[in-house]
Amino acid sequence: MNLLRTFIIAAFASSVIAVSAQEHLKSLAPSGFDADTPVSKDFYRHVNKGWMESHPLTPEYASYGQYKILSDSGNNRVRRIVTNLAKTNPEKGTTAYKIAALYESAMDSTRRNQLGAAPIREALSKIENTTPDGMDDLFIWFHKYYGSPFVKAGHMANVADSREYAMYVNGGAIRLGDRDYYLNNDKRSKDVREAYKKLIAAQIINAGYSKKDAARIVKNVMNIETLLADSTWTREESRNIPAMYNIRSISQVKEMFPNIPWDRIFNEAMGIDTPEMLIVTTINTVKQGDNLLGRLTDREMKDYYIWSLVDEASNCLSDSFSDANFEFNKVMSGVQEQAPRWKRALGAVEGVLGEGIGELYVAEYFPQSSKDYVEGLVENLRNALGKHIIHLSWMSDDTKLQALKKLNATTVKIGYPDKWKDYSDLDIDPAFSYWENMHNAEMWSRGEYLAKWGKPVDRTEWDMTPQTINAYANALNNEIVFPAGILQAPFYDPEASDAENYGGIGVVIGHELTHGFDDQGRQFDSQGNMVNWWTDEDAAEFKKLTEGLVDQYSAVEVLPGLYANGRYTLGENIADQGGLRIAMTAFLDSQKKKGVDVKSEEAKIDGFDPMQVFYLNFANVWANNIRDEEIRSLTIGDVHSLAKNRVNVAIRNLDTFFTTFGITDGDDMFRPQSERVVIW
Repeated sequence: MNLLRTFIIAAFASSVIAVSAQEHLKSLAPSGFDADTPVSKDFYRHVNKGWMESHPLTPEYASYGQYKILSDSGNNRVRRIVTNLAKTNPEKGTTAYKIAALYESAMDSTRRNQLGAAPIREALSKIENTTPDGMDDLFIWFHKYYGSPFVKAGHMANVADSREYAMYVNGGAIRLGDRDYYLNNDKRSKDVREAYKKLIAAQIINAGYSKKDAARIVKNVMNIETLLADSTWTREESRNIPAMYNIRSISQVKEMFPNIPWDRIFNEAMGIDTPEMLIVTTINTVKQGDNLLGRLTDREMKDYYIWSLVDEASNCLSDSFSDANFEFNKVMSGVQEQAPRWKRALGAVEGVLGEGIGELYVAEYFPQSSKDYVEGLVENLRNALGKHIIHLSWMSDDTKLQALKKLNATTVKIGYPDKWKDYSDLDIDPAFSYWENMHNAEMWSRGEYLAKWGKPVDRTEWDMTPQTINAYANALNNEIVFPAGILQAPFYDPEASDAENYGGIGVVIGHELTHGFDDQGRQFDSQGNMVNWWTDEDAAEFKKLTEGLVDQYSAVEVLPGLYANGRYTLGENIADQGGLRIAMTAFLDSQKKKGVDVKSEEAKIDGFDPMQVFYLNFANVWANNIRDEEIRSLTIGDVHSLAKNRVNVAIRNLDTFFTTFGITDGDDMFRPQSERVVIW
């Protein structure tokens, strides 16, 4: 243990955040607390009832919470940036010019409605007019320009050596996202399938086909996607990373899947030499794609290509296409009104030129002082997690040393990338249709991606734009990333108390740190390689603890007869529980360093103890209203628990929550000590 203590002191020399204690709440509004629902009965409702009543769902939203408020605020900021660019008359070819031109193209509904499906008719004609001896060429053409039906190939960091890229292959995608929608016969699955059939028919007719053609295409598409779904892994199976690491030589792959033209995919569609080794992520789904290529008729394949193309282009064509998509979204999420055109246009432009916009965003909205504060916060949380690891009763010293090594090596990115993306080769032209501009952008992005093959992995790249209201952890880089967009109230406010900031952004930071040690992240070492650094005994103890967490969440009935999926959401639930506990420790340590007694009268903030404020703002961050349809959709397809469960289930594992609010046996929020789960 002395060795461990020496290691942690050397590895995590913490920085003290010099911010004076606040006397008034900034992010919290106690007037909105529910006096009729005590903390001991339902903590989430006690904190958020007033907020929920003052922020009713509008027809545009399937759910609306603090994240959406920040998203709306961010959208308004980005909208001002983008619309102001056009007024500056930017020079043609510059990033500013391309942002303004693409946004104008997206907003020009008159032109888009006049063109209708014209921008994709040439491609549709190519599909229709392909002769039987040209079907192999059509397969390669589609892979090169529009997508990867039946089988997909692409490179990413090698999980065994994350410094280099490896080529991965897997089966074709299913557009409904989850296999259960195709295979189950409950009412929800049937309703979604019927809505999807209506969507396909409507879009095919919008593209200029007859009702008879549309009926045939619907039948063929549903048959193909149902077969693909039947080979797709379950949600729970998809979390098994080692099971997806199936190394095969190219000769083995060709023998296993003889109907797939592997050399042509790599040489012609991707423009690279055929790799000698491949990683087949899901053998059964690739086999299903191979089977389909060997048995489908030309007509069936053409119909599948037609739908794939129409679906991809639909949001870039006339209003009739976007209206059909919206009708389908109403069934999936319960949303009642389509988002305004400017929001949809802005989202598309950010998808193409996000870092270009982000560079302008951080210059205007993200001061260096915010970055400095959060950097200090991160180090305090890193130190807190290190302390937790040292004192874990269920982990051996050998594994603890490896865990501390990984924690110490974790890279932190805050605000924005050190180098910005170069868009000089991207061709955006006002003379082109909106679909042509977006397709050109997709091909540019694809070219940029393919150019990385054979080169070392660039770990400086970001997977989110600076203006994004989110954060993420990347196990292959052993990094955690916090874009500037999320560094706002109620998560972070430079004028707020430490208690509020630690209960907000502090928990977010702790959450992302913990992802490095969740059921998936723990399988990677300090360099981001999939290496087993655990003893068998420690791995067994970890598994036992996680099963307890699975049971806690799976016991929650989110709608009558529908229960949360604690196994599918396990990684996020581990991160929620760990992040909350780590942030609490870091907060208490920070106050101790400042000489603040959190139990004293002087430390109170508008009459609340600082520890109460910490928990209250944590719950406040997850304030949310949501439709039943969206609850069903998220419970099936989202790896995160619903907002209420991210609060009420997680906090009932922390001893300090019970002592802070005086919750005892017999209270609804109480959980017996023997049933509490503490992992990190």
